[in-house]
Amino acid sequence: MEYHNPVLLHPTVDGLNIKPDGVYVDVTFGGGGHSKEILRRLGPNGKLFAFDQDEDALANALPDERFTLINENFRFIKRFLRFHGIKSVDGILADLGVSSHQFDVPERGFSTRFDAELDMRMSQKNDLNAYRVVNEYEEQDLRRVFFDYGELKNAPVLARTIVEARSGYPIKTTDELKEVLAKHLPERVRNKILAQIYQAIRIEVNQEMDVLKEFIEQSLELLNPGGRFSVISYHSLEDRLVKRFIKNGMFEGEPERDFYGNFSVPFKTIGKLIVPDDAEIKINNRARSAKLRIAEKI
Repeated sequence: MEYHNPVLLHPTVDGLNIKPDGVYVDVTFGGGGHSKEILRRLGPNGKLFAFDQDEDALANALPDERFTLINENFRFIKRFLRFHGIKSVDGILADLGVSSHQFDVPERGFSTRFDAELDMRMSQKNDLNAYRVVNEYEEQDLRRVFFDYGELKNAPVLARTIVEARSGYPIKTTDELKEVLAKHLPERVRNKILAQIYQAIRIEVNQEMDVLKEFIEQSLELLNPGGRFSVISYHSLEDRLVKRFIKNGMFEGEPERDFYGNFSVPFKTIGKLIVPDDAEIKINNRARSAKLRIAEKI
């Protein structure tokens, strides 16, 4: 079993417009697919730093003196690059979401296919896990998680059902959670709704939206003028943040305009939105929802 099939491998790395002696960062190392392609294009004086908070990914470290793997969350990208003496870079790549490995290891609790303890942590060092979200969150907080991160219209009833069920006994496993929510999972849309519920809990456990915002803001600070930002997202919440920041340098609201109605932007969009073709989706079904956006710092 492959650890992780890199999605949109060549378009994503092409988007970095790699300079042989440049400094690049792959903040979602995983199985190392994108990193290997970056190294293939770098010259002997180029450098590549990679981040992955999942300790399982350390086994995939690449034996290359130009390469450094940092076992940390990419929300700390600026801090740990400075630790290695790097204050600016020429390109940053992010393949957001969950790796194939994390989905395929049942005990991690990410997949709707397996019964497992409620975990969903991308880093086993995190205190918060899916068990705590499901069993300890107040009803209004569960409602927020399902509505904001799963975009589920029936968030209130899902939250109420969980709170009522856990009053008798804790909900310990993914199958127990499915059983508790069974009456709200019509057969024709069961898998879709389950995927949204799992996504919502996973995002909350790993603080994915906050992490993404912090990462994007730091990326702008780190990139040299002309440096490239190449990001693959998998759901509308991620893609919306990436798209808005590339467009106007903000996650919410509108930037201030001058007397003539103009405003300065941090990035220049490179090309159009890129999605996988049918051939890639056939090989790797998890690529079906991927969206690649490429931008250049002005």
